[in-house]
Amino acid sequence: MSIADVSNPSWSDLLTRQHLSKLSIICFGVWLHAADGLMVSTIMPEMIADLGGAQWVAWTVALYQIGSIVAGAASALLGMRFGLRDAMFGSAMLYMAGCFVSLVSQNMETMLFGRLLQGFGGGCLVALTFVAVSRLFPAELMPRVMGCVSVVWGTSALIGPLVGGVFSELEFWRGAYIFFIVQAGLLALWIRAGLGNDLAGDRNAARIPVIRLVLLTLAVLVFASAGIDVQYLKSTIFICVGIALLILFVIWDRKQKLTRILPVQAFDISTPVGSCIVMLMALFLGSVSIGVYFPILLIATYGISALVAGYILALGAIGWSLAAVSISGIQKQNEKIVILSGISLVPLSLGAMAWALPNGPLWLVAVLVALEGTGLGMAWTFILKRGIELAPAADKDRMATAIPTLQRLAMALGAAVCGIIANASGFTEHLNRAGAGLIAENLFTVAAFVSILGIVAAFGFLRDPVA
Repeated sequence: MSIADVSNPSWSDLLTRQHLSKLSIICFGVWLHAADGLMVSTIMPEMIADLGGAQWVAWTVALYQIGSIVAGAASALLGMRFGLRDAMFGSAMLYMAGCFVSLVSQNMETMLFGRLLQGFGGGCLVALTFVAVSRLFPAELMPRVMGCVSVVWGTSALIGPLVGGVFSELEFWRGAYIFFIVQAGLLALWIRAGLGNDLAGDRNAARIPVIRLVLLTLAVLVFASAGIDVQYLKSTIFICVGIALLILFVIWDRKQKLTRILPVQAFDISTPVGSCIVMLMALFLGSVSIGVYFPILLIATYGISALVAGYILALGAIGWSLAAVSISGIQKQNEKIVILSGISLVPLSLGAMAWALPNGPLWLVAVLVALEGTGLGMAWTFILKRGIELAPAADKDRMATAIPTLQRLAMALGAAVCGIIANASGFTEHLNRAGAGLIAENLFTVAAFVSILGIVAAFGFLRDPVA
């Protein structure tokens, strides 16, 4: 094989006996996590009819996200201490246990506990897959691997609701959890058999910083509370307290050596690693606006069904997947251009959405959703690759898990901010076409401005490090 071939491998280089089993394990883990939330959203009416507790519905999402964020933050240290294989095995088993608790629950309170366990297991599993990508595959294959992961993520946007819909039609919502219990068990067995002993950890490695993880949990819990029962003053206070707790967590964490959760350069915009994290948080703070209120505003404006609105929303995931796969083979020297071009589509599409959603036509709105997902899909793989490459050797695993974890943290904060903007714009009043248009203008204008800050941070991330 020539030097050019090594630097720009083909799909056939990935789909070999050496790599295929490991790739399948990674994609399987991502599927469980990605499809879970969409499946649960679909069976939620059946669950409420059976268990009651409609007032706790938002917490079925919030607790899952909290578990995912905290587990993702701890996953790098778990991998170091217990090894990648055992940490992924334990995560799959914990996710399966959470599904079992949800399966046998007789009230919504028990269901919430199950969702929290699912969040811990699923969040840790996904974060560890990013570590697995950097450890198990050569750097030149990472774009291809992440292209496959993106396809799985996009596919889950279509199949997850379908799975939930089938069990809802059968009036057997518990069957959906049985379906995922079986898959989690198979994945756990596959991890034990498919990942070698060379991925074992060091039991003498740093212990898990429980107190700091509790502090992070409180910060995320406060963010989630701000976005669940939205009142302008109360939600603003919650967000401010949450930010203060997060700052305290980052300062405390940075002072540690062995038990650090985040890369030492996290949020330091004078470094490429810190700029990368700030860039991603700004972009996902803005892009979460499409996921939170977009379907409701679309239905109120155009009178379409929830199903049609849901599939328009899914165009973002489809655009992400197609973009990630189609450009996964680009030459290394073009990666910076792809990153900057991709992330530039985010504020462009969000800014245009502020005008297009109130005024139409509907096809333009759909195109903008797909454009936003396409931009993130273009850039995501190469952001992850470059971020890990630029991280200090001791922080490469931390960087691999920090990227998806802080992405979710940004989405939790963004969801709360979206709630405040929407309610300040009249969301709690009768939502007609004019009201929905005003909310869309305010919401997506703010989202576009925030994502522009991500473009600014990108220039620090993309500059060549000083030798």
